[in-house]
Amino acid sequence: MDLLFLGTSAGMPSKLRNVTGLALIEDQGKGWYLVDCGEATQHQLLHTPLSMHGLKAIFITHIHGDHCYGLPGLLASAAMQGRTEPLTIVAPRGVHEWLEATRGLVELYTPYGLDYIVTDSLDELVIDDMHITAHALEHRVPSWAYRFSQHAPKSLDKDKLEADGIPRGPIWGLLQQGLDAELDGRPVLAEQYRIERFPPTVMVIGGDNARPELLAAACHNAHVLVHEATYTTEVSARVGEEYGHSDALRVARFAEQVGLPNLILTHFSARYKPAGYPSPSMDDIRQEAEAVYSGQLFLAEDFARFRVGPDGSLHRV
Repeated sequence: MDLLFLGTSAGMPSKLRNVTGLALIEDQGKGWYLVDCGEATQHQLLHTPLSMHGLKAIFITHIHGDHCYGLPGLLASAAMQGRTEPLTIVAPRGVHEWLEATRGLVELYTPYGLDYIVTDSLDELVIDDMHITAHALEHRVPSWAYRFSQHAPKSLDKDKLEADGIPRGPIWGLLQQGLDAELDGRPVLAEQYRIERFPPTVMVIGGDNARPELLAAACHNAHVLVHEATYTTEVSARVGEEYGHSDALRVARFAEQVGLPNLILTHFSARYKPAGYPSPSMDDIRQEAEAVYSGQLFLAEDFARFRVGPDGSLHRV
């Protein structure tokens, strides 16, 4: 699974960063998922190999515009590109209401169905080998994190097959596909001969959030956390808590406490200049996080792509 950042700025775009959007791309095929869809996300997609035909579902963390204003345009472009496959949108109720009102007012035509799931009613969504759950955060409006758990394809237990006298050949092929078979008049059940070689790969993608500790349960056995770090502690103290954001120190300290091996910070205030410039810059964000976090740390950039291996390892590609 790859993580491709489409926007990493908080509140408004800058010359180097668009507002929030993140694509999760499957290892096999062209399928992908979108988490948040700030304004101009569809324009960012033009600089990637991703197709609207491969989009399996959209997940919106909360109703603030820098996370959802790009939805109407994205859906319109998908229609013009000939999409006919129904599209699932998981989002807080207000996003659904706003999007339907917009569709009606501008006569937005979608030749494909939209399957809405209200986030606070989501138990678990399973799409192919991906299992998704939602976790409440603290912000000025209802905000959520999504936990993506990708189950690796099961492989055949060859030792058990041979021990049970099931010969190699077409039967093994059926079992590998998850299909039951028959041998000498007796059933051969796929579930008895397919095993998971690796535990699920778990990624937690957070929306705007003032309290990272709310993600303690979601981050259990997680390999990667993507979380906002809108400010440094100095700016956060000056701005105040009413905006409902996290600073880099707060997030990094949480990641260290729960033993997360990989942390990607994103959603940076436009006040922070690129690394190497005088303060306030991205160097301030990095230094604050590195002071308390011993795992692998990345500061997201637009179009940065990271690969999560089946063993949970993370590297930039």
